[in-house]
Amino acid sequence: MSIGNRQDWLDGLFTAIDAKDTSSFLEYLTDDALFRFGSAPAVRGKEEIGAAVGGFFSSIKGSTHSLGNVFENESAIACEGEVTYQRMDNSEVTLPFTNVFEVNGALVSHYKIYIDIAPLFAE
Repeated sequence: MSIGNRQDWLDGLFTAIDAKDTSSFLEYLTDDALFRFGSAPAVRGKEEIGAAVGGFFSSIKGSTHSLGNVFENESAIACEGEVTYQRMDNSEVTLPFTNVFEVNGALVSHYKIYIDIAPLFAE
């Protein structure tokens, strides 16, 4: 895998997410990447992924990711952690997540997020 420094790569990816920077986020993906967020249907390609991610970003005020364990082999990286979402009403909810990235060089070809997002939108 030619990601270089794994921690810098992950930090850059999650910085883009926490900044709600869809364009920078998409730079981490292959053109035909598959993206699945929780139980939402998977989307493929940067255009569809950008629309899905941008739509989600517009539904929250912000997020902060904290990574825990990271596991990797030649073709995949998995990480677990917690994400604190700031809702539009300024309340917050912290949720555990696990991400699995299938990588092709330094780009993600399959991006799978395992999270129960329901508490974010609960009243």
